[in-house]
Amino acid sequence: MELDPVLLSRIQFALNISFHILFPTITIGLAYFIIYFRVRYTLTRDPHWDFIYTFWVKVFALTFALGVVTGIVMSFQFGTNWPGFMEQAGNIAGPLLGYEVLTAFFLEASFLGIMLFGKSRVSNRLHLISTIVVALGTTLSAFWILSLNSWMQTPTGYTYDGDAMIVESWLAVIFNPSFPYRFAHMMVACLLTASFLVAGVSAWRTLRKVDGPATARVMRTAVIAAALLIPVQIFLGDLHGLNTLKHQPAKVAAIEAVWETERGAALTLFGFPDETARTTHAAIKVPKLGSLILTHEWDGELKGLNEFIGEHPPVAPVFWSFRIMVGVGMLMLLISWLAVWQYWRRGALGLNTLRALFAMTFSGWVAVLAGWYVTEIGRQPWIVSGLIKTADVVADHPAGTVLTTLVAYSVIYTFLLISYIGALFYMSSKPAQSLLHMHNYGLPGRHPEDQAFSKQPIGGQ
Repeated sequence: MELDPVLLSRIQFALNISFHILFPTITIGLAYFIIYFRVRYTLTRDPHWDFIYTFWVKVFALTFALGVVTGIVMSFQFGTNWPGFMEQAGNIAGPLLGYEVLTAFFLEASFLGIMLFGKSRVSNRLHLISTIVVALGTTLSAFWILSLNSWMQTPTGYTYDGDAMIVESWLAVIFNPSFPYRFAHMMVACLLTASFLVAGVSAWRTLRKVDGPATARVMRTAVIAAALLIPVQIFLGDLHGLNTLKHQPAKVAAIEAVWETERGAALTLFGFPDETARTTHAAIKVPKLGSLILTHEWDGELKGLNEFIGEHPPVAPVFWSFRIMVGVGMLMLLISWLAVWQYWRRGALGLNTLRALFAMTFSGWVAVLAGWYVTEIGRQPWIVSGLIKTADVVADHPAGTVLTTLVAYSVIYTFLLISYIGALFYMSSKPAQSLLHMHNYGLPGRHPEDQAFSKQPIGGQ
């Protein structure tokens, strides 16, 4: 079988970006949780909030390190796999990537050391300010990267002579039509990913009985944050969908597997899109609902895929990725609201809710990856929508070379991912510091000299 170097290059870049995106989604969201923990400690001087901060800042450091390393690899791939893109769009992509380094990365690098190691060496005020600056740095990083990605989806502010793009307006480039929606949607996704990570790890500590009073506080914080954020995300997703319909109708048609242009289009809940037959097999549809959701009108018009033959994305991956993203989001809504209801009625979570939260520790990753596939696969066959096709800018590498490096990346990333998750749960398996604190204050809790307890070092929370 002859291998397609373009397809292999796309798979390799998708693998790199999929692995990389796992870590920034946690660090961006977790940075704001850490600020909240530090502020609570500053205001109350309650040591439980300090235990919480100490534990989660270690998780932040571990995640941040992997995010930086994998981000560097991805930057190199623009040159190794897609040199044509940098030749034609380098005047725009290069500066935006450079702004990220000059602002976000330098900001993070300058204050991260104080945040990680300065708690007992600098004043509490300076330490709190450093924590806030690091969070702003992670947000600035997302700002520039999403600005570039959004520009690739909805390019504005340039002139193109067929060889290279020249910037006419940086404001139009940075704040391109889809950027505000994409940035807001991603920031809330990061906060939700961090919410379920914090809640899942805390639930696991509770189920293993290595928790203390601080664990309950951090879990309550995480589920309340998730319960409040998900409706916001649904609202932002609706605005993002309206914007996508306006600027990228072929992507929306693939999401809904709409083959013919129609008014009052149905919403397809389930089905098997078939591009060869140009139909959706075994489709389960709700009449009119597709137009209502996407256009806010019962008889709103949706353009069909048959108007974009040869220039629309592969339908099945986009169709299924979107449904996975929405399905996980609905599950997040159900579990977080159930947890808040149990806190309100009983003051504590039930055993099954704890198990569900633990099972959903990395649910944010699933939703983010599915959403990212909708975004990136949905842009195909264009690398810059309507201007440059992906196949026209790929590097002239033999397919065997691309396949070899793809396999190597897969092996390394699998090892790193297993190591990351293993390290996270190893750190979480230690008895909580707040458990020791309870004993010192004469409150119920295990004695630190108990044989089972003393075998393990004291952890965070």
